[in-house]
Amino acid sequence: MQNTKARANIYALISRVLLQELDEDMLNIIKSDENILDFFPTLKEWKPLNEESDNKLLEEYLNPDFVNLSLLHLIPYETFYTREDQKIETGGANPVTDIYSAYNFMVDYEVSRTVSSDHIGIELEFMHHLVEAELKALEDNNRDAVDELRNVQKEFLNKHLLQWAPMYLINVKYEARTPLYYDVADLALEFILNDNEYLVKELSH
Repeated sequence: MQNTKARANIYALISRVLLQELDEDMLNIIKSDENILDFFPTLKEWKPLNEESDNKLLEEYLNPDFVNLSLLHLIPYETFYTREDQKIETGGANPVTDIYSAYNFMVDYEVSRTVSSDHIGIELEFMHHLVEAELKALEDNNRDAVDELRNVQKEFLNKHLLQWAPMYLINVKYEARTPLYYDVADLALEFILNDNEYLVKELSH
């Protein structure tokens, strides 16, 4: 159960950082939590983190970097990578729409400010949603539900995130101008690969 909680937390963290710019609250959570900072080793050593005001960090370093990596230079949408015409599918034909509906996952476009439901931050948030449901099934001692949810997680990783997110995240590492986005891309890349291996192992028992 501890492991499932940790997985849910990591999905929530990387989803939040990749989905939209940080605000002061989120920046403070990252700065004040040693466990989170351990996931971001380059950020931890970054001098401006403790020398500059939060406002300056956000306005001059972090948020311009986010805009560069997810709006200007790189495109964080699955269909851009998987369609031959490199168009983002914003309508009902988007490949993730059906699975979201099947598991009662609603995308709040106003909050996320994304144009489509296959944004990396939303796909990671969906994984968080599934792992939270798995946690509840574990607490209820419902083995069938646990196995079903793990199967869905594995399938979603293999059919969706692992098909394209590594390319995007490698580009983020290459293009990032701040340690936060370099580290989050590194963490996300390693984590989704490891999580897939973990699920394969758990389901083979």
